[in-house]
Amino acid sequence: MNRGEFGEKAAAKYLRKKGYKIIETNYKIVSGEIDIIAYKKGILAFVEVKTRSSLYGGRPAEAVTIFKQKRIISAARNYILNNKISGQPRFDIIEILLNSSAEEIKEIVHIEDAFC
Repeated sequence: MNRGEFGEKAAAKYLRKKGYKIIETNYKIVSGEIDIIAYKKGILAFVEVKTRSSLYGGRPAEAVTIFKQKRIISAARNYILNNKISGQPRFDIIEILLNSSAEEIKEIVHIEDAFC
């Protein structure tokens, strides 16, 4: 399992512990991808997961550029239009920071409503 897959599994586990129901993972269309789609108390969270073993290049959330945000929003629109799921959409980012050997989670940061 690569670092990205490891981070996405950790993020899904974290969300479940916080009371979210995971609806879908790795939702892909031509114009974009969503790592996790989760639901909790009327909120339909479209979650981008960024996993890093160092802060050398900045916080993981900083890698979610405007271009990437537009691709996630496009995929979310597609998902909402093609599925019978209701809820207030929200775009979250989960940062997974690993220890220096990239074998253990050092920190999980959930940024709710990170962009729109």
